[in-house]
Amino acid sequence: MAPVIRAKDQKTMKTEQNAKITLYWLEKSRSQRILWLLEELNLTYTLQTYKRQNMLAPPELKKVHPLGKSPIVSVESPAHPKPLVLAESSFIVEYLIDHFGPWLAPERYASGKEGAVGGETESWVRYRYYMHYAEGSLMPYLLIAILLSSAFSSMIMIPVPHPSIRTNGDDDFPDIKTSTPFFIRPLALMITGAIESKLLNPNLRTQWDFLESQLATSPDDGEYLCGADLTGADIMMSFPLGASKSRALFTEKEHPKLCAYVERLEAMEGNKKAVQKIVDVEGNYEPL
Repeated sequence: MAPVIRAKDQKTMKTEQNAKITLYWLEKSRSQRILWLLEELNLTYTLQTYKRQNMLAPPELKKVHPLGKSPIVSVESPAHPKPLVLAESSFIVEYLIDHFGPWLAPERYASGKEGAVGGETESWVRYRYYMHYAEGSLMPYLLIAILLSSAFSSMIMIPVPHPSIRTNGDDDFPDIKTSTPFFIRPLALMITGAIESKLLNPNLRTQWDFLESQLATSPDDGEYLCGADLTGADIMMSFPLGASKSRALFTEKEHPKLCAYVERLEAMEGNKKAVQKIVDVEGNYEPL
């Protein structure tokens, strides 16, 4: 669906304001949603891609920003010949939308209530909320789920195949593919299981139930979290929800609207273009 551009937004927009935009993209990271935003805004940009090293961002990224994390966006313009370096997903999304795509943010005030405390539209309140909810409330539980899954996988013993089926030498089949000593494995499994059952699962269920209800009550009977039109908040939410759905942390049976919402985001043209961009550059695309 093509973006709906309000007439007053067209007056305030300048075609890229002669800006030179560079996205520093890291595989399996939040930077993919920034790439989607750039495609959604139909902006011209430079893409620099990086590979993880031992699951971490490479040290080269610290040359761009001291924290060495991704996403990072740099913006050069006649007003600021020295690159303006932006970090943190929600800040990047808000900055790019403010300057290049105000139609991706809902109207802030209801008609006749401009500037009044409490005069904000429900769509705008949701928009600002989800810009922060994606990282502040939802992402921590996803990270816990990923860590527990990795920890559990490292505790699984893989039987050694019979020598007759070894084809490439003994090095291809270590005796036990695990990083956890066998004598503490039961205790480790008990601890990870308790974290999952007592902390993770109940909190995730609360998140999914909440989002299901939010989609059911979207303003103007919309199909997105903030109403009838795609917003930057939906792009922010695409990363944790896409990763959660791919891990079956929620299912269509219990949360049909949430599943349909994620599938709708994944099918959007800008999102597909962003994925294809990485395939063209890197040869393949692997989500988190």
